[in-house]
Amino acid sequence: MMRFSIPVERGNEAHKDGSMGPAIEAIVSETKAEAAYFTVEGGERTGYIFFETDDPAVLPKLNEAMFAALDAAIDIVPILTLDDLKRGLSS
Repeated sequence: MMRFSIPVERGNEAHKDGSMGPAIEAIVSETKAEAAYFTVEGGERTGYIFFETDDPAVLPKLNEAMFAALDAAIDIVPILTLDDLKRGLSS
């Protein structure tokens, strides 16, 4: 899962110049997201993108796109489905 937050000033600029939507749409498309949710946390625009990858080497490319486009702060967090958790606990 990728969690990103966009600083208020940069977010305001990106909203005004029209670059925010395309940047977010690009990351959702690039990850082939299973789900994407958007909210406000700590006063900043925040998104959660849920996606699968077998290759962690794609993460820098994804991160750099969000850093460059929106000055985003990014967290990448591995997550499990219930089936993944059951399988892990049964080992």
